Amino acid sequence: MSLTLILLPFIGALTIWLQDWNNVYEVRRTALFFSTLTYFVCIVIWITFDPQVLEIQFVNEITDWSLGQLAFGIDYLSLWFIILTSITIPLVILSSFHINSNLSQSQLYIILILIFEGFIIIVFISIDILIFYVSFEAVLIPLSLLTGIYGGQKRIQAAFLLFLYTLIGSLPMLLGILKIYSITGTTHMTILSFLNCEYNHITWLAIFLALAVKSPSVPFHLWLKTAHAEANVATSIILAGVVLKIATYGYLRLLIHLMPNETSYFQNLIAVTCLISVVYTAFSCLRQSDFKQLIAYSSINHMAIVNLAIFSNTVTGIEGGILLSLAHGIASPALFFLAGGVLYDRYHNRTIRYFRGLTLYMPVFSIFFFIFLLGNIAVPLTANWAGEFLSLAGAFQTFPIITCLASSTIVLSACYSIYLFNRMCFGNWSIYLTPVIDIQRIEFHVVVPLAILLFLVGLYPNFILDYLHIGVSSLIY
Repeated sequence: MSLTLILLPFIGALTIWLQDWNNVYEVRRTALFFSTLTYFVCIVIWITFDPQVLEIQFVNEITDWSLGQLAFGIDYLSLWFIILTSITIPLVILSSFHINSNLSQSQLYIILILIFEGFIIIVFISIDILIFYVSFEAVLIPLSLLTGIYGGQKRIQAAFLLFLYTLIGSLPMLLGILKIYSITGTTHMTILSFLNCEYNHITWLAIFLALAVKSPSVPFHLWLKTAHAEANVATSIILAGVVLKIATYGYLRLLIHLMPNETSYFQNLIAVTCLISVVYTAFSCLRQSDFKQLIAYSSINHMAIVNLAIFSNTVTGIEGGILLSLAHGIASPALFFLAGGVLYDRYHNRTIRYFRGLTLYMPVFSIFFFIFLLGNIAVPLTANWAGEFLSLAGAFQTFPIITCLASSTIVLSACYSIYLFNRMCFGNWSIYLTPVIDIQRIEFHVVVPLAILLFLVGLYPNFILDYLHIGVSSLIY
């Protein structure tokens, strides 16, 4: 089953590459078919998954080398990240249906998205840390090409910054993995978890550095705002919805699970770093004039809360961190689609002060924009609220003072989110704007599933948490 999950996106990309197409919409429909098929496979996996079993399920081992092996499987942790990926990619493809482009450009665009989906699934279901690293790096290739080819005016600069910054930052992880192999003689995660070896602190820091760049944590965050600002809407959705979750998964899978003693040693340092990230990015959001950069900085803010929670060494904190990470993968992509897609495609301007009175001509857009901003603020009954409450409650048990200071994000996120909505949607119609059509039918179909998920998880988060209790309990060191 896990092998089918990997092959479907690559088969879709190969089909689109080899087939002769008559128009752009046939290419997009085919890509939507394969990505939706991947989603249904994930639903089957979810239905047949046994949450009472701690071991990895749906294991497929293809080949075994002296260094690394192609082995894939799904457990309590990878299950929800592949489901989030399978939901995000069809919406990414659907979000570009209204964009007119020539056949060759659209063909390459769709192929890159499907290749990205294949590699990101390998990241989440690989049970060999060397294969994890290879796919971890391979994700950068389609992501950089999507930014460099289909981005804004500074897309080349953004693509190089994204590629080089994250690639160089990830190289220490390779050294750390090789060090682990030299000590244990294996890179299989299951075997490593049973060995419970002692690793030096340099090995831990090498892996942490690579994941901190992906997260991103301050001061390794400089690539994100440029990448988001210059990327097209699909790439922004992928970055916010899926790519930032690699760090959360990596922290839990590699550091907390395999290196608990070293993680405990650096626990306080990570907490201070998370606090700096929360406060710095929250105040940065208050000063932003570009709405895409504001949403990008808010992503760093929320992911810092996630990191603080998962390193708290409490069941409540780790479960809350995972839930907040998934909730962020719902709300933030929706905001990027509404602001960076719907609004930017109509006016080609990202300056907040340029807009005013959008409720007069775009009332449906304004309603959805308000709903997802409420999710971004973590208002009760939204998924972000459930995740943030559990995250802060769990982190408070380990870092009471730091968590109290980090809780300032509750007020600060409300400040910059309400300011953003009030400045752009209320007031008189701006003289610099021309009336445009409101959200179209296809755009409506993109945001409605995300709005349903936002409140569904917020009203009943236990349908996710019930799958995490046993597995997360085993992570406590």
